[in-house]
Amino acid sequence: MTDAIQIVTTTAGKADAEKIARLLVERRLAACVQVGGPIVSCYRWNEQIETSEEWTCTIKTRQELFDRAAAAIREAHPYETPEILATPIIAGDADYLRWMSEETT
Repeated sequence: MTDAIQIVTTTAGKADAEKIARLLVERRLAACVQVGGPIVSCYRWNEQIETSEEWTCTIKTRQELFDRAAAAIREAHPYETPEILATPIIAGDADYLRWMSEETT
């Protein structure tokens, strides 16, 4: 088991996703953020079923940085309640995991 995690968030536009990605990497809260999309999300919001096009940020960081990374995401995110979910990385290439650790503070 490692202390590495992946955080995922989604945004309505590519520009917002890229803004969040750059912010996290600049602050060394993430070693890498991959921006992908567009995707289609279906969810319930304000008692209505919604479908919208979104962009995904897949954020590579360490468990101990989750709270700071989540706060930075909320700071830059246009959504009232952004998706911010973390998944543990249970294994990975040793060199990549070392690089992730060195790039985050």
